[in-house]
Amino acid sequence: MSKRYDADELQQFAAELFKRVGLTGERASVMANVFLQADLMGFTTHGLNRVASNLRWLLNGESRREGEPRVLADRGNCFNWDADFLPGPWVLTQAVEQALERLPEQGMVTATIRRSQHIACLAAYLPPVVEKGYVALLTCSTPSENTVSAQGGIDPLFSANPIAFAAPAGDYPLLFDISMSVTAGGYVSRAQREGRKLPGEYLKDNEGNLSDDPAAFENGGSILPVGGADHGYKGAALSAMLEVLSMALGGYGRGDEESKGDDEANSVFLQIIDPRAFGPQADFLRQTTALCHLWEKSRSEGDSPARVPGQRAWAARARQLEEGVELYPSIMQDLEPWAEKLNVPLPKPL
Repeated sequence: MSKRYDADELQQFAAELFKRVGLTGERASVMANVFLQADLMGFTTHGLNRVASNLRWLLNGESRREGEPRVLADRGNCFNWDADFLPGPWVLTQAVEQALERLPEQGMVTATIRRSQHIACLAAYLPPVVEKGYVALLTCSTPSENTVSAQGGIDPLFSANPIAFAAPAGDYPLLFDISMSVTAGGYVSRAQREGRKLPGEYLKDNEGNLSDDPAAFENGGSILPVGGADHGYKGAALSAMLEVLSMALGGYGRGDEESKGDDEANSVFLQIIDPRAFGPQADFLRQTTALCHLWEKSRSEGDSPARVPGQRAWAARARQLEEGVELYPSIMQDLEPWAEKLNVPLPKPL
């Protein structure tokens, strides 16, 4: 059974771990907050679950502890940075804050980042944006990663290429964070670790046969694109679009030989929009709220209502801040050795 932990204590615990491997207090706190936000909204494969790998990258030098991103281009309403393997959660948070600073003047700000160490859960960056009344679009790709096959193809071509979106809409935001693969790699790895099959045939083995066995992926197979075996051409097209936005606009990716050694480094595309640049905020909210209400009132197939993107995650965030964060059981198991190694007391469950 999953245990609950106080959100502030989890934040302090993760921040202390990052400080012990050489990050400043400010950067450690930013890192911890991003991972915590993911778990608060229920994105358990890319929240505190990713702390251990980030600690390892910082210790072995795959992530830079110090320094700033290099500015490659800046026109005010758009900018491009080279992170040169700065920790992803920290550098992307800086980009979001920079965009928010510029938004009152620009109305819309777009940014790309190349060679950012893994940025984890995209949705985790969006609460401060949507709480200010803005719209956000965020996506990333991984130049060195080939895990997702194309429709009709066997070889893995794309990375998972997640995309997150948030817009204010009344009681809760319209918010989602989805990958362009039928299932995320984190869920495949979790199933492999726990010795169980996937809920459906989401994979191809290295001969192109459909499979629900995580071992098929581990042994040179691929994950199907969104749309699955029948309509995967849609997911493959969207994957290509997102790689253009993140890699091509950023000017670095699959076309560069050196990118093949970048491991987990992400190419990032971020866009934040102020609806007031187009008209009154009330007009915008009237439309987004009506959309969510239409969704909520639609007839459902079973006992549960139709699922509106963002409704469940936003409610979970509020509930877990008040009642404690329910961590997936393996997360604290993975962090316990790091707590012992770095001499940081484990947080006590509620």
